[in-house]
Amino acid sequence: MENLHTRKRNWTRWLIILVILVLAALFFTLDLGRYFTLATLKDQQTALMKFYEAHMLLTIGIYMAVYIVMAALSLPGAAVMTLAGGAIFGLLAGTVVVSFASTIGATLAFLAARFLFKDYVQARFKEKLKTINKGIEKDGMFYLFTLRLVPIFPFFVINLAMALTPIRAGMFYGVSQIGMLPGTIVYVNAGTQLAQIESTGGILSPDLILSFVLLGLFPWIAKIFTGFIKRRRVMAAYRKPKSADYNMVVIGGGSAGLVSAYIAATVKAKVALIEKHKMGGDCLNTGCVPSKSLIKSAKIINYTRRARDFGLKSAHADYEFAGIMDRVKGIIQKIEPHDSVERYTELGVDCYTGEARIETPYRVSVNGKTLTTRNIVVATGARPFVPPIPGLDQVDYLTSDTVWQLTELPPRLVVLGGGPIGCEMAQTFSRLGSQVTQVEMAAQIMGREDPNVAEFMREQFESEGIAVLTDHQAKAVEVQNGEKTLLCEHDGQTVRVGFDAILVAVGRKANTGGFGLEELGVTLNPDGTIAVDEYLRTRIPNIFCAGDVAGPYQFTHTAAHQAWFAAVNALFGKFKKFKIDYRVIPWTTFTDPEVARVGLNEVQAMEKGIEYQMTRYDLKELDRAIAESEESGFIKVLTRKKTDKILGVTIVGVHAGDVIAEYVLAMKHGLGLNKILGTIHVYPTLAEANKFAAGEWKKANAPEKLLGWMGKSFKWART
Repeated sequence: MENLHTRKRNWTRWLIILVILVLAALFFTLDLGRYFTLATLKDQQTALMKFYEAHMLLTIGIYMAVYIVMAALSLPGAAVMTLAGGAIFGLLAGTVVVSFASTIGATLAFLAARFLFKDYVQARFKEKLKTINKGIEKDGMFYLFTLRLVPIFPFFVINLAMALTPIRAGMFYGVSQIGMLPGTIVYVNAGTQLAQIESTGGILSPDLILSFVLLGLFPWIAKIFTGFIKRRRVMAAYRKPKSADYNMVVIGGGSAGLVSAYIAATVKAKVALIEKHKMGGDCLNTGCVPSKSLIKSAKIINYTRRARDFGLKSAHADYEFAGIMDRVKGIIQKIEPHDSVERYTELGVDCYTGEARIETPYRVSVNGKTLTTRNIVVATGARPFVPPIPGLDQVDYLTSDTVWQLTELPPRLVVLGGGPIGCEMAQTFSRLGSQVTQVEMAAQIMGREDPNVAEFMREQFESEGIAVLTDHQAKAVEVQNGEKTLLCEHDGQTVRVGFDAILVAVGRKANTGGFGLEELGVTLNPDGTIAVDEYLRTRIPNIFCAGDVAGPYQFTHTAAHQAWFAAVNALFGKFKKFKIDYRVIPWTTFTDPEVARVGLNEVQAMEKGIEYQMTRYDLKELDRAIAESEESGFIKVLTRKKTDKILGVTIVGVHAGDVIAEYVLAMKHGLGLNKILGTIHVYPTLAEANKFAAGEWKKANAPEKLLGWMGKSFKWART
């Protein structure tokens, strides 16, 4: 049925194109344009007016039909037809007739172009049109109104261009009728004075064009003014101090807060930074730094188990779990000075340790002291989300915040969650000696990745002795006679998993409560993060957000990325604002092998209806990977069909998070695989895999016919 519908649609397209071509050909072949000139109109004015007096409705009907057809086919002569409307019907009737005829014709042209070309153009240039589509969906009415009012833009071009966008046909018709009305009145009025007109080009004076431009800009000016009034209305409830202690107060000393404060201090703004617990936030104290330290120790232990892979008869690592955890704490202590109060104080930041409370958009209290400020950046981060599983509160469950307090290795560990934290900790604790069971309610672990990537990592985990239970929903925790059991539902059956410790790693929840945002009426997104605009402003125009509390990506590097926009917009927004850029966001799950990604994967590309080509390069072909006995993994590159433009990359392999950087740079600056292929890479390195992946793409897209002719040419040259 679908193929039949597609065939019918294609036949209809070709029929419409044929009709348009035939009508246009007739128009030009028969030289019908000679009837739509100013000279012809002047010669025939008296006859046309007499015909109108004798056959009023017929004249209007014929006139409208001709005008609609000309506008629908985008044929020349619309200006003369509009003058004719004034000359024949007069100002009032002419304006009404021309307004409806021109708008109906324009809408028919719009609908025809949409039917013929929109699907192809949107599919072919979807990524490039994404920004335009968003702008049209948000402000399409304003754009169209401005274009209609400014006579320098040909109306037929507007019809065709707007047809390729998501603007609704009804809106197109209504805005077009209103927007074209002032110009219509001018031309129709000129038509009532036809004898005095020498050319259509002289009808619009520069002053009149400028008036139309200003009229077209009026909705935008009104919108800006309305926004200004709304912001003033929001802020009117709060008394603004005549002077302020600070240009900016930052709440939260994690990645986003530290970068925001650093930027403010660098440009010599007066800035205060408030952290209620430990400087460095989750990343330093409970996230990136301790987890990567623990992962490294576990990897070294795993190397001893792989001794034969490296030509060793055997190897053994003598270790105690407590000693490994001491190393983790030591590494945190080594990095702490980078994020310390002392360092930021030296940079010129006033650091406060305590709980902040936003009293008003201009006042923040901490430790009984009130700080006045011109702007506030909220960077309060997120915390582990603990689902309401019955009985979970009966056990001393672990989270990514508390797991670092362990001093003894749990003999049996349940890891609840198959995301990045769950996968990293499941593999790490298994390598350290725990019997690990990973429980995930979805059909696969690593839910953001392609199924083949997730399956690859599942096989890796199971080969290391981890029990991976997907499609298992945690229902309850039981404690009987000291034995702890997690009850899961799988295929309608209850599965019981015994454990000594359980790590809850099912996601993170933004820290938005308890420091005054509720009282100010700051709105939240459905996922619990703070709602911000493209400039990272909240509903309160001088309160900005950055980091996990703002979403949509909860990574340390995106927190730092957002911090730049939040700080700069807070300090310089009166002069220049910058929209946050999320176009190229990479991330890595630090399992072994690592899983790194940037841009689209295959699942997302298919969901978006994007035609793509997938190129795969296996690391077992890479000399450096072979030399290090780290051949496990691959690179998948998605490119737009028939081009080398990179849509997304997934790398599974050793140091994937480092290797992917070249693709991040390429995507950020619009470089394709040909550029990577033409770049010299050091031999032997893991980064060479990027060049070889580009080579695989090149081979798959080789011009076979040309190569065939070249082969024949070389053969001839040998004779």
